Amino acid sequence: MPLAFPFSAIVAQEEMKLAILIAATDQSIGGVLVFGDRGTGKSTAIRALAALLPPMRVIDKCTYNCDPEANDAGLCESCRTRRSKDDIKVRKAPVPVVDLPLGATEDRVIGALDLESALTRGEKAFEPGLLARAHRGFLYIDEVNLLEDHLVDSLLDVAASGENVVEREGLSVRHPAKFVLVGSGNPEEGELRPQLLDRFGLSVEVKTPQDLKTRVQVVRLRDEFEHDPDAFIAKWKRKDGKVRNQIVKAKERLDQVEVPDAALERAAELCMKLGTDGLRGELTLIRAARALAALEGDDAVTDDHIRRVAPPALRHRLRRNVLDDAGSTTRVERAIQELFGS
Repeated sequence: MPLAFPFSAIVAQEEMKLAILIAATDQSIGGVLVFGDRGTGKSTAIRALAALLPPMRVIDKCTYNCDPEANDAGLCESCRTRRSKDDIKVRKAPVPVVDLPLGATEDRVIGALDLESALTRGEKAFEPGLLARAHRGFLYIDEVNLLEDHLVDSLLDVAASGENVVEREGLSVRHPAKFVLVGSGNPEEGELRPQLLDRFGLSVEVKTPQDLKTRVQVVRLRDEFEHDPDAFIAKWKRKDGKVRNQIVKAKERLDQVEVPDAALERAAELCMKLGTDGLRGELTLIRAARALAALEGDDAVTDDHIRRVAPPALRHRLRRNVLDDAGSTTRVERAIQELFGS
């Protein structure tokens, strides 16, 4: 596996980096969509996440990395059986960050009949797919707007239920499949289906840096990394370690962060002003603000937290307005200004 560029060495793109940290802190937010110009560090930042995340506790010898603290409904069939026999051992494993290639078949994504077992032993066994590997981790789709419709349908079903159901060739298998969906793409190459767009908690826009100093710094760091990856990673190890510790502490602190009624009202007022559909906007906005507060060591969600996470939480949830040709980001920022003031 190629070495990942250190997360802390990524220059600029602050909104993208913050959105990734928020999603890593609270996976219930629903993932991150990163849209923007080619060559702006989208896939670099997301792959850097894999090296950044602290290990998680899993049930030993489980194909799906089941959580030993989960109730029976959150375990695979094998782990439920082993728990009933008190045959559970626990180990630590890296949080999975799984790539879903554009050309992947449905069988590879959701799983299929294990042909080797069927042909050699005459047994009907299940061969888990990418969704099984991504359980409790991150599923990354580059060029997500080019994903084939039948794969989008499968992802939507699993993302909604947190469970993958496979019924084919006489097999009937259910296993937990809860993951954070992370997608990147270039909007010039096509739009994302609205149903899938709505599944992303945060949407980030990235652009090519326009100032000379930043561009020079990006090129210098990337060239240094490619010249000697091991030395470069060692150089940034301490800063990456600080970010990792920040995530660990934020996850521990998350449940203790208070969400005052005033913050809930602010979130609802902002969503009403923007005319977002449903209540998913408010839920995502509050969860993201709470995760940001946890990352920064604050005890309660404030107006400042809501202001900072509102653009990525809401920009992709706005209806098109034929009387307002401003972009979604501009509309969100304008509403924030009107509601919160300067």
